[in-house]
Amino acid sequence: MTVQMTIAELVDNFEFLGDWEERYRYIIDLGRNLEQLPEEYKIEDYRVQGCVSKVWLVGRADPTDPDRIDFVADSDAHIVKGLIAIALALYSGKTAQEILEVDAREALRRLDLAEHLSPSRSNGFYAMIRKIREIAEARLHGLPIEKCAIIQ
Repeated sequence: MTVQMTIAELVDNFEFLGDWEERYRYIIDLGRNLEQLPEEYKIEDYRVQGCVSKVWLVGRADPTDPDRIDFVADSDAHIVKGLIAIALALYSGKTAQEILEVDAREALRRLDLAEHLSPSRSNGFYAMIRKIREIAEARLHGLPIEKCAIIQ
């Protein structure tokens, strides 16, 4: 995302919005603000398996702090782009260890999102989380950047 939001800010914004129709529109708007993933990364190597929609996700070492991982992702579905934005709010800009300590289920509970996602969207969201955690695990164990699906 161009401006990184925290999960606390997302929770506040969700609470401010009245009904779920407004919240879905907000999620879609979040997706519109994602940083663009270059086309060269929209290949099978970076595709998140387990998502009904096409989702590509890569990590990038933070240039100012190489221990921190920023994530960039894209999808062919508007609502999924919004879910990507939520995932990035949870994980982007953290160290590998911090990423592994994040409880995504608790975050979804705080957003009251878990019960409002279809099973396929929920499965896709958790597939993204698994991919992010795999990248963090690989990075934590000292694998080279290219083995971690992390781009320069």
